Amino acid sequence: MRSLLRSKIHLATITEANLDYIGSITIDSELLEAVDLWPGEKVLIVNQTTGVRLETYVIKGDAGSGAIEINGAAAHLVNPGEKIIIMGFELASKPIEPKVILVDEDNRIERFLTEKAAATLDMV
Repeated sequence: MRSLLRSKIHLATITEANLDYIGSITIDSELLEAVDLWPGEKVLIVNQTTGVRLETYVIKGDAGSGAIEINGAAAHLVNPGEKIIIMGFELASKPIEPKVILVDEDNRIERFLTEKAAATLDMV
């Protein structure tokens, strides 16, 4: 079994950082559905702005809200307006095709991407 990328939201913009909330990341439910992430699922977050990486779990946000809210202690590491990548993984015994979306500055789906080794946004 290998841990493989299953879900990815690329270049989402943090809309809120709430230190007083009890942990997690709130994500617009339309985005969760598009990449097949579940509430409570562990995700890896990479801050595209600073390079910081962290793990947390998903909370379902309101559909169409564009919400990408970092909560709890992780709010020390990610600030509103910063770009992040959100990734979910799956243990599998054979290759899987991940669901990957690129979002615009309002966290609306811009397009679906095909994840390829060594790809850049210009190449996909």
